[in-house]
Amino acid sequence: MEDWWIYRGTGEPHPGILRLPAPPPWRVFDGGPPVAPHEGSDAAVPRRLGDARRAVTYRPRREEVELVNAALYLRRPLLVTGKPGTGKSTLAYSVAHELALGPVLRWPITSRATLQQGLYEYDAIGRLHEANLSEHTGGGARDLGIGRYLTLGPLGTALLPYEQPRVLLIDEIDKSDIDLPNDLLNIFEEGEYSIPELRRVSSAHPRVEVQTADGGQVVVERGHVRCRAFPFVVLTSNGEREFPPAFLRRCLRLDLHEPDADQLASIVEAHLGPGAKTASDDLIERFIGHRERGTLATDQLLNAIYLTSTAAVERGLGREELADMILRYVESDAGLG
Repeated sequence: MEDWWIYRGTGEPHPGILRLPAPPPWRVFDGGPPVAPHEGSDAAVPRRLGDARRAVTYRPRREEVELVNAALYLRRPLLVTGKPGTGKSTLAYSVAHELALGPVLRWPITSRATLQQGLYEYDAIGRLHEANLSEHTGGGARDLGIGRYLTLGPLGTALLPYEQPRVLLIDEIDKSDIDLPNDLLNIFEEGEYSIPELRRVSSAHPRVEVQTADGGQVVVERGHVRCRAFPFVVLTSNGEREFPPAFLRRCLRLDLHEPDADQLASIVEAHLGPGAKTASDDLIERFIGHRERGTLATDQLLNAIYLTSTAAVERGLGREELADMILRYVESDAGLG
């Protein structure tokens, strides 16, 4: 194990982030005053197949570990490219778990995603509705507090002045509008942003408490947020588009390859136990054969092994027939990924 590694890829939590050296002079950020991360859990993790468990069982290759550490040292985003099921998103959860950096802040990208949505959302209509309701029910016109209607997004929350970096997963950036990667450039360089709605009222209300993406609350001073520890940003891509050179220059790039037979065996053992690993050599070979003819994710192998070790035994179904049926079905599914 390399002495300079902060993230080791072992799945065992440790305080290694405290050994992270100071950033290079051009990546120093001085936001403040420091805020404490919200202690709540990432409630969405259990709903995403295997993410919580994979954070513990994920075993990256040496190249992946070194690039993660390079991104931590240099305070640069990590652009991770690979086919579905290669562990792109799981890498972010693995880093957050091992370095005890709190719940992952996840921003799933769609074609309609905008920079402002990643930074914050302001419910102006809701505020107007409550003001009208208060007036018509005898409450009179009153200041309802703009902070009640403003929620920081995943990116906006990650850029709060924490003492230690938060982990931000910007998932499937290649699905974004063509302008979003360029819109992110200034944020990645400056590590700060402004909220115009708060700046307009800053004379009367210089400190406004707003909600964060992870369910907490934080005070924003004069409508401006600047990070203190640049977040560990993972941007995932299926390799479906090219990105602008200026965007690529600001990221470190990691290409994830599909796991080989030995790595698949280790994954099976981590998720389903040593017995499943011993009994699944034939299914791993069949999975690799299927994968050569089309895109398959590791999830599908785990599904096939689990089903053939339960349904095939309990109901007398043919093991290989059931595995092939499941793999063909998922392989042709339009929602794969």
